Amino acid sequence: MSITTKLHLRHERLALVPTLRTLDDVDISVITQGMTDPGRTAFAFFVRYRDREALERAFDGDETVADYQLVDWTDGTGIYYVEYAPETVLISTVVADVNGVLVSTQTKGDGWAARLVLPDRSSLSTVWEYAAEHEIDLDIVEIYGNDDVTGERSYGLTDEQRETLLFAYERGYFAEPREIDLGGIADEMGLSSTAASGRMRRGMRNLIAATFGDGGE
Repeated sequence: MSITTKLHLRHERLALVPTLRTLDDVDISVITQGMTDPGRTAFAFFVRYRDREALERAFDGDETVADYQLVDWTDGTGIYYVEYAPETVLISTVVADVNGVLVSTQTKGDGWAARLVLPDRSSLSTVWEYAAEHEIDLDIVEIYGNDDVTGERSYGLTDEQRETLLFAYERGYFAEPREIDLGGIADEMGLSSTAASGRMRRGMRNLIAATFGDGGE
């Protein structure tokens, strides 16, 4: 079953991140096009910013930008083609490798918020592993299956995190008073205490970020 997932990505060499750190309140999004060449290094961007000269000075000093070309500028909004420098870190490469699609990509803080459609959850695991190998800070904000008619969403939880949190809930870990401790959960699930703790900690972080944070649309 194909899935849609929302990700928040941060890395100092992701495309245009130096520009995001230089300028306050700049808003940049990738203009979706029909080109699927995974080796492509020039992309169209829609930019909202009050000062074109300051924006282009930031582009000039951005180590992820090899070249850029203005297509249009009107009332504080511009369209640019930006060619990435060779050392730029890209998530689009691995997304293309797993036959996924970047549906939307826009800046969020000093990183990027991306919505992906992927063939299955194993594809998401491949993207996650790629991010880890390239030291990209990747947060899963939301995941849901596109063929699920109920629209049930996992809110950033991996299957393992969901399983562990649900098991802990059913066994009374969150009850008052607590009916089982972390060691008991680990023992009954056949996990180490470190693994159980990691699943629950990361799962609760992703769940809180997806439901109370600003990662959703």
